[in-house]
Amino acid sequence: MKKLYILVLLVVTAVSFGQTIYTENMGTPTGNTLIPAYITGTAPATFQNGAPIAYSGTADVRATSISTTYTGASGGGNIFFTTATAGVFFQIDGINTSAYSSANIQMTFGYLTVSFATVQLVVEYSTNASAATPTWTPITFSNNTSNTWNLVSIPGGVLPSSSTLSLRFKQPATAGQMRIDDIKIFNFNPACTLVLGTATGACDAVTYNIDTYTATIPYTGGGTGTYTITPSAGTVAGDNPGSVAAGNILINGVPEGTNLTVDVVSGVCSYQSVLTAPACKPINTLPFNEPFPYASGVSLGTSQKWTNINTGDEILGASGSLSYTGYSASGNSVTFTGTGIDCFTPYTATTSGTIYVSFLVNVTDLTNMTATLPAVPSTYFAGITDAAKNYKGRLFITKSGTQYQFGLDAASTTTNLDTTLRNAGDVQLVIMSYDFASLTLKAWINPTLATFDVQTTAPTLSQVLTTAIADLGGFILRQDSASTTPTIIFDELRIDTSIGGILSSNQVNAIAGLKVYPNPVSNGTLFIESDLNSDKNVTIFDVLGKQVLNTTTSNNAINVSQLHTGIYMVRITEEGNTATKKLVIR
Repeated sequence: MKKLYILVLLVVTAVSFGQTIYTENMGTPTGNTLIPAYITGTAPATFQNGAPIAYSGTADVRATSISTTYTGASGGGNIFFTTATAGVFFQIDGINTSAYSSANIQMTFGYLTVSFATVQLVVEYSTNASAATPTWTPITFSNNTSNTWNLVSIPGGVLPSSSTLSLRFKQPATAGQMRIDDIKIFNFNPACTLVLGTATGACDAVTYNIDTYTATIPYTGGGTGTYTITPSAGTVAGDNPGSVAAGNILINGVPEGTNLTVDVVSGVCSYQSVLTAPACKPINTLPFNEPFPYASGVSLGTSQKWTNINTGDEILGASGSLSYTGYSASGNSVTFTGTGIDCFTPYTATTSGTIYVSFLVNVTDLTNMTATLPAVPSTYFAGITDAAKNYKGRLFITKSGTQYQFGLDAASTTTNLDTTLRNAGDVQLVIMSYDFASLTLKAWINPTLATFDVQTTAPTLSQVLTTAIADLGGFILRQDSASTTPTIIFDELRIDTSIGGILSSNQVNAIAGLKVYPNPVSNGTLFIESDLNSDKNVTIFDVLGKQVLNTTTSNNAINVSQLHTGIYMVRITEEGNTATKKLVIR
């Protein structure tokens, strides 16, 4: 399944169509869904409109080949008319245009057809569709001139003024796939001169809290009349279109993650601008520790450290942590399966040295995986990326009977597989690295942590790249397809430029005799002792990976009284050796 990756801020604004009578963007299906089943779906995987609007038909709703290129393309789901059967249709009943003059009633819809030169979609309207013998009147429009999405416009005087208007879109022949999206019916009065431009959103701040953003809506054609501006969130500022001919309407203080609808009304003239909210999420600092402290069932992409980069079903929080001997865990975990949304988390872009990544993974169910080598390549479910979300290293899963193998590669397919067969339900520790100097990707699967050393412990998988990676600055969890991505629980992601930043003290570069006590600490003083008892640099991070304290021990102690109750990670460095411990403050 191909996916659309959102590489920049997506902003969608409605064209200034006057007063909107009816609009439908088809929602966001999670897969190919027949219309009767889609009607009963749960938002956003269902139609925008409910009663008195009614939908029927033999076409289906799809999230592939999403609408694009025309202004206002929603890019979610669309109605698909198959090439297999002539007469496949999509019907909308219950549209009320009776309050408007036919001369001013206009319609637009997004349209895609493969065989644009020979086959054209049939579009009809009726005012008695519920009758035993309804009358359907064809609507004439120019067919597409290419096999790309286009916005079809139906002028005034075609659709009637009626309280029982129905529309029908129909496949005329068994040739040429067709799709429609973003159906709009609106009343346009020539006296309405205001034109709204493309809305944009800019974050007022970028923090781990829920920030606000400012929306800017440029306009022309103002300067006369009185306008009422009503946003769905935030407060109105900027230029007044009643007195300023051209300028910018501003909506201040809109909460991050809240999509915005702005209605602008002057007498019979009505305009609307719609903006998809920007994500005001920070770049994580290194070392980055993600214990997934999110409630069960909560979408990972709604957290402040992760962003959804395509569409589909969610990666969700799951109760409890995975357990692996010697690898500390806290918080909860996340789970995903099959096709759906991919989640991206950024971290400080790194261009030299080595990047280390570790995590726990449990492949709990392989039964949905029908693809096995050599017929179909492996699927990758996790990857290290550059700051622009481009994959640079991928961890694969290939099913083998009732078991599976891991694979490692920079490319999107691989035969670089670990020979060890692994069982569903077993927790696996994965450590990945990329060395900028040697251009080498490595992965260790379930190393013995008590003796693990990145210099002497042979990797389970490795690959020397022919092209150097310029930078690394992100990590992606990926859901491929229903037949290739098994059910996975994922936990305890850690990323740093040193192996000591992701593994605890008894695993690597051990500080001899290290003791950290009391733990939990409740009196504000934490003691850190070792055999050398030299001064130690101590850095403490919260569960979001944010540094909250950086200090040096004094008489083997540090003051932590300013830290709030909670769970922290403590990184301790003494004479070149580094250890990481979990700390609880009460």
